[in-house]
Amino acid sequence: MSQQPAIWLGTSLKMYFGYQQTLAWCRDVAELARTHPAIVQGKVGLFVLPAYPAIPAVAEIFADTPVRFGGQDVCQAENGAWTGEVSASMLHELGCSLAEIGHAERRRHFHEDKIQIAAKVAVSLRNGLTPVLCIGEEEKGTPEQAIALCQQQFTEALENAAQQGLKGSVFFAYEPQWAIGAPQPAPDSYIRAVCAGLHQLKTPAGIDLRVIYGGSAGPGLIKRLGGDVDGLFLGRFAHDPKSLAQIVDEASQLIGEIR
Repeated sequence: MSQQPAIWLGTSLKMYFGYQQTLAWCRDVAELARTHPAIVQGKVGLFVLPAYPAIPAVAEIFADTPVRFGGQDVCQAENGAWTGEVSASMLHELGCSLAEIGHAERRRHFHEDKIQIAAKVAVSLRNGLTPVLCIGEEEKGTPEQAIALCQQQFTEALENAAQQGLKGSVFFAYEPQWAIGAPQPAPDSYIRAVCAGLHQLKTPAGIDLRVIYGGSAGPGLIKRLGGDVDGLFLGRFAHDPKSLAQIVDEASQLIGEIR
């Protein structure tokens, strides 16, 4: 694709779907990607993060579409005795172009810390993967407090990559932890204020940053946020292909209004 999509819509399937259900969902999304004008024309970009075992089949399903796919995690080491882990090089070999890093659930359940996250970002960029870097505050405060915390976490996460002079793209998935799994996303004004601050982040040389919002993101949100975000990181609201198609429609309409 010759142009960079104006809006990105991504989703992680987490562990909600079984194998066949994952493939059926991906086939529906692939058909959406083949037929929706905004996706075909490269105005709206889609990415999907399925469970590891489904990646080879998902790669075949999306082969003739612009949909990007990747892993829900990645090992911080290049290779070696890391039982149960998956390397960035293997993800790349399978056709992945993305790796989700630092999600709140990984931090909480698996105790991932800033050292591991920085290593995962670096190894991903080194192997041609775009990190989907999840950052967000645990408790709701002011937008200014959220921005300060996110800036600190972002700097820590990119520390290794900056030292090694690595280049590439990063999706900054701003996900306030208090909004993940909630009935509603964070208030629109709150999201807009925080994302405006995140767009001012100083990135290492050679790093292209896109700021997307996650945390109970669903239909209606992208239009309400206007041009203050580069897209959405969708959860359960995208697990219905019809709902995802609705959000693609909204993103397409928004692009027309902005332009």
